[in-house]
Amino acid sequence: MHIPLRHFDDYIDEAILRRGLSYFKKGQVHEPEEIFTGEYEAIVEGTEDYTVRMTIKNGAITEHVCSCPFDSGPVCKHVVAVIFYLQQDELELTQKKVKAKPVAPKKTKKRKTIAEQVDELLEKTAHDELKKFVREQATLNVAFRNLFLSSFVPHNSDESKGFYEKQLKSILRSVKDRDGFIDRSDAMHVDNAVTNLLESAKKQIDNRNFKSAVFICTAIMEQMVGALQYADDSNGDISGAIYAACEMIHSIAVTQPSEDIRKLIFDYALSAVDKKKYSGWDWHVDMLRIAAIVLKTEEEIERLYKELDKELSSGYVRDEAQSIKYEVIVKTKGEKEAGDFLESNISNPKLRRKAIQLALAHGNYSKAVSIVAKEGVEYDKKDKPGLVIEWYDWLLKIAQAEGETEKIIKYARRLFIANFMPEQDYYAILKQHVVPDTWVAFVEEVITDIALKER
Repeated sequence: MHIPLRHFDDYIDEAILRRGLSYFKKGQVHEPEEIFTGEYEAIVEGTEDYTVRMTIKNGAITEHVCSCPFDSGPVCKHVVAVIFYLQQDELELTQKKVKAKPVAPKKTKKRKTIAEQVDELLEKTAHDELKKFVREQATLNVAFRNLFLSSFVPHNSDESKGFYEKQLKSILRSVKDRDGFIDRSDAMHVDNAVTNLLESAKKQIDNRNFKSAVFICTAIMEQMVGALQYADDSNGDISGAIYAACEMIHSIAVTQPSEDIRKLIFDYALSAVDKKKYSGWDWHVDMLRIAAIVLKTEEEIERLYKELDKELSSGYVRDEAQSIKYEVIVKTKGEKEAGDFLESNISNPKLRRKAIQLALAHGNYSKAVSIVAKEGVEYDKKDKPGLVIEWYDWLLKIAQAEGETEKIIKYARRLFIANFMPEQDYYAILKQHVVPDTWVAFVEEVITDIALKER
C-alpha cells in the first residue's frame, strides 16, 4: 500500500494513528538512519525495541516493514510513529526529550547514507584489517557467523544440507528455555536468524547456484517443522520460514534447472513424502507438487504415481493428489488420456472445476450444465453447501456466456439470497437483467425470501 506522506492520516486507522502519535510524543522513536537513498531504518521502543524500515519515493511511502508481531492491519503503530517523526516539521510537532543532549549546530551538509558510510570505510580499510574483523565477529556473534558462512558458500568445500542443519540447530538451541520450549518472543528471534539464511538462499538463486539454495531451504524446512512441536508459533514466525523456503524450492523447480539439480529436487521431494517429514502439513502436498514439476523419466513418473496412490484415503490430500496426477497425465500422456482421468474422478471439486473450464473453453455449454455443474449440485448438496453455492455460480457463468436472461436472473437471485462469499456482484447482475418496470416488485419478493431464510 502506497501512503502519501502529506496525507498519510487518510490511509491509516484512527486508533493506530493515535497510538503512533503517542509513541512519537513520548520520545520512543530513535532518529531514523538513511540506509540507502530514500530507504530509512529506525528503532521504536515498545514492549521491546522494534526495527522499522521504510522506503520513500516521490513523496510517498512505497514499502514499510516492522519487526513487531502486529498482524491486524496493513500498518502498525511503530511504523506510524516513524512517519510522525519524519513529518514532525510539516506537522509542527515536538518529541519529548528522554535524555538531555547538548544542542549541536544545524548542519547544512546532507548526512551520508549508511551505504555511503560503509562504502567509504571499505575503501579506506586495509584487507588484513577486514579479515581480522570478520574472524573476531564470527567467533563472538553466532548470527554473523551463520550469515557469513551461508553467504559465501561457493568457497566452502564442506557445504551440505548437514552444514546448514548444524547452524539451525545451534540457533534453536540458543533460545530454548530450561524445559526445551521456545516462547513467542524467542520464536521471533529464530525468525530473524532464519531470515538471514533465507536471504542467503535468495542470493544463491539469483546467482544460479541452485544446489546451495536447495541445501539451505531443505535444512530450514526440516529443522523448523521439528521446532513447531516445541515452540509457540502463534505469530507464524517459524511456519512462515518454512513456507518461504518451500516457495524458493518451487521457484527453482520451475526454471528447468540442470539435470543434477532437477534430480536433487525430485529425489528430495519424494523422499520427504515417503518418510512423511511434513505429514499433516500443506508442505507434504507441496513436495508432491514440486516432484511433479521436475519429473522427466518413466521411472520417475511411476515413483510419483506410487506416492500419489498412497494419498487416496483422506479428503483434502486425496483431492490434491488426484489433481497433481491429472496435471502429470496432461504433461506426459496428452489431453485425451487426461480427459478420461478427469471424467472418472469428477467428484473431486478441483477436477470438476477443470472440467467445467474445459467445457466452457470449447463452447460445450450443455456438457458444462448437465454433466458437470448439475452433478456437482446433486453430489455435494448434503455435505458441502459451500461447494453447492460455487456450482450455482458456475451455472450463472454458463448462462451469462449463453446470454440466457431468464436463467441469469434465476441463478443470480438464488446466489444473492445465499450471500455466501459472493464471486460476482449479484445485485448488479439482477439490476441489469430484470425488466425496469418490474424491479420494485422483484426486490420486494427478494426481501421477503431473505426474511423467511433468516427465521
